[in-house]
Amino acid sequence: MSKKVIISCDSTADLPKELIERYSITVNPMPLTMGDKQYHDGIDVFPEDLFKFTRETGELAKTSAPNTAAYGDYFEALTADGSEVVHFCISASMSGSYNFARIAAEDADGVYVIDSANLSTGIGLLVLKACDYAAEGMSGAEIAEKIEQLKPCVDASFVVDTLTFLHKGGRCTAVEMFGANLLKLKPCIEVTNGAMDVGKKYRGKLHDILKTYADERLAFAADAHTDRVFVTSTCEDDAIPEAIAEQVRATGIFDEIIVNKAGCTVSAHCGPDTLGVLFIRNSSKV
Repeated sequence: MSKKVIISCDSTADLPKELIERYSITVNPMPLTMGDKQYHDGIDVFPEDLFKFTRETGELAKTSAPNTAAYGDYFEALTADGSEVVHFCISASMSGSYNFARIAAEDADGVYVIDSANLSTGIGLLVLKACDYAAEGMSGAEIAEKIEQLKPCVDASFVVDTLTFLHKGGRCTAVEMFGANLLKLKPCIEVTNGAMDVGKKYRGKLHDILKTYADERLAFAADAHTDRVFVTSTCEDDAIPEAIAEQVRATGIFDEIIVNKAGCTVSAHCGPDTLGVLFIRNSSKV
């Protein structure tokens, strides 16, 4: 008899509660620090709390990863009944979480830790594919192998309204931030080979920029898995992502269009009014 396979992820996958419940996904909340207090993503702190903290203090919330012992306890609880676990972490180039989890898994039986080489719902897309594979009866090892083949096909990108948060987090220089702000540029951040790269830089009103960005990303959707697409944002005005979702819907390409709020990790580093259209291609992005 095959073992039960639990699909698990760190909260950096930014999956909405509805999908977590629909697919019985287990989520490990990431720790964050604001001032001298520690919180856990999606449990007792949410993006709006981070934005308020930054506006009031000028400081960023500090994101961190569970240590090896914490991951060890987490995996031990999930495998206590003999289940296998396929667990997803944010890209190893962006956080130490994958390495901590990988080391912890060495002492666990049947735990497969995946470096998603991605962030936010770029991870979430892979998690949902793993759920599909588990429903087909694949083992943990088979699922992990299939996901490794899919990782280069994830098309993940975001338009960032301001570079202030990325600058404060050490992910862009003061010169880059000054130049972008002076010229009123809004860059597209693309995830390539597990790292964030600056792609096209847009100028104009945010709403117009996002419409152009969405059209340009959807040009790649002819080569996409058509089962689902995410419109993921940190926008405090829900009308903005809903308008982009309607634009995606009008193409008729995707079966399911998921409009979703990004979690605390993306929000802490990218700030408000960041938006991305994310899907999986049939062929490698690079």
